[in-house]
Amino acid sequence: MDVTTIKVSARSNVSSVAGAIAGGLREHGKIEIQVIGAGALNQAMKAVIISRGFLAPEGIDIYCVPSFAETQISGEDRTAIRLLIESR
Repeated sequence: MDVTTIKVSARSNVSSVAGAIAGGLREHGKIEIQVIGAGALNQAMKAVIISRGFLAPEGIDIYCVPSFAETQISGEDRTAIRLLIESR
């Protein structure tokens, strides 16, 4: 099963990210969000909460499993937070 990865920044539009999460969950059953920094994590978590509201009327409940991930940005190794969102 393909897992779509969404990268969220501190400037990401929360409603747009929530829509992408809901769409990815409807299509694949799970989606991964990757963030670096507190502001980005805040936006991502708000989007997860909103997407849960989008999906609840359809009988879809979701859960979130956080983990760390290593990534490279401009040639530098960085530690990101990965949120795996899956439907129950």
